[in-house]
Amino acid sequence: MEPIIKSLLETDLYKFSMGQTIYHQFPGYITTWTFKCRNKDIKFSHEMVEEIKRQIKLYSELHFSEDELEYLRTIKWLKNSYLDFLRLWHPRYEEFTITEEGDCGLSIETSGTWLNTSMYEIPTLAIVNEVYFRMKYEYKELLISYERKLDEKVALLREGKYQLSNFSEFGLRRRLSDAAQDMAVRKLSENNFPGSNFVGTSNVYLARKYNVKPVGTMAHEWIMCVGQGNHKHNPAYSNWYALDAWVKEYGVLNGIALTDTITTDCFLRDFKLTYATLFSGVRHDSGDPYAWGEKIIAHYEELGINPKTKTLLFSDSLDFEKATALYKHFGDRINVSFGIGTYISNDTDVSALNIVMKTTYCNSQDVAKLSDVEGKGMCKNPEYVDYLQRSIKWRMDH
Repeated sequence: MEPIIKSLLETDLYKFSMGQTIYHQFPGYITTWTFKCRNKDIKFSHEMVEEIKRQIKLYSELHFSEDELEYLRTIKWLKNSYLDFLRLWHPRYEEFTITEEGDCGLSIETSGTWLNTSMYEIPTLAIVNEVYFRMKYEYKELLISYERKLDEKVALLREGKYQLSNFSEFGLRRRLSDAAQDMAVRKLSENNFPGSNFVGTSNVYLARKYNVKPVGTMAHEWIMCVGQGNHKHNPAYSNWYALDAWVKEYGVLNGIALTDTITTDCFLRDFKLTYATLFSGVRHDSGDPYAWGEKIIAHYEELGINPKTKTLLFSDSLDFEKATALYKHFGDRINVSFGIGTYISNDTDVSALNIVMKTTYCNSQDVAKLSDVEGKGMCKNPEYVDYLQRSIKWRMDH
């Protein structure tokens, strides 16, 4: 196979958002990341595992070019100190442990500074996806079915069947291939759609290539590591520590907060007037999106903030039909936008993989994501999950 990751820009924008803040505020944090395949019937072959290793070695040989750094410099909230660091940075294959253990036949862990290991997540998942689909199926036939379905989606958008307001492509980690995601961003960016506005993509490489907006703010790792990686912190206040560090770095810039790392109800205890004013909106990634949206609107109104000045960003397992229904429900009361992933980047005649790579340790301590729904959490230590849940319950009850 040709190299799957051809540029260090080929990652999601929020890796740079978080990376800059890690560099300035948490450069000494050490993390471990663990790969998980949520599909129960998937098996990676020995040949697939070997190709994944080879692809990650090729990825580890990349460096940022001066042209790529100049592009990053156009993003107004990225600072010269961090870009100078990126000039020297490159992935380290030595920080990967890749074996054939585990139920799916593939185990991947990365360990090192958070500054390094955070950057490995998205390219690793993109590599695993593409290797699997190229080696498991007749790839050319998959790509043909992918393009057929993509063209149908674009045609329906042009006809005005869907009303999405602002939407972005978020599919890098679970894309069919680099060619498929490239095709999607190109076709979406060269069309105009009544009632829908294609804003951009989370893939920084493709945002640059097609002159669209790179999109993304923070991920669950941010709240997990900032809030739970310091052993002095009460983890029930994870969101407060994470929001506080973000505001120190960015002020009012780059401000969509993620709500569900240790449940949205706990998040709202810390998302009071100052943070609710400074952040331009919040992102939904688990649980009932309608109940969540109503809860957020009520919270803004209780604080005396006009919801029409804020944004709900939905990003959980969306397709155009779900997004249209959400926009019709909320669009006249608050700004609504959508980050749509697998439905755009990996919709073929076979099922997509449901794979993740999450932080499991920070500074030699367990960390956990609880989420607003069962099945999306991840932690190696059930005792720590119990401790975190009890800490949150005590805070919520008192």
